[in-house]
Amino acid sequence: MVEIPCGTVTFVFTDIEGSTRLWQESPEAMKVALELHDVLLRKTIEQYGGYVFKTVGDASNACITASDALEAIPSFSRIGNSALSLPLTAP
Repeated sequence: MVEIPCGTVTFVFTDIEGSTRLWQESPEAMKVALELHDVLLRKTIEQYGGYVFKTVGDASNACITASDALEAIPSFSRIGNSALSLPLTAP
């Protein structure tokens, strides 16, 4: 079980920009992209001692200790880049 961070924490809020349009245009590809996004986000948050406390659709809310937050930023950027690199349209 993951421990909830305490003390001074940083809140992390994610949302996939343009997701409504992407779901309409490529629902199967978005399903794969969202699954990848969620797995990578959860693993990254937990790697830095954080806790995902809410997920709704393509939005996630988490907290991470403030001391780990700056170190984690490059990993969060890679999550977005990984999801964006998937082909979201049919060939």
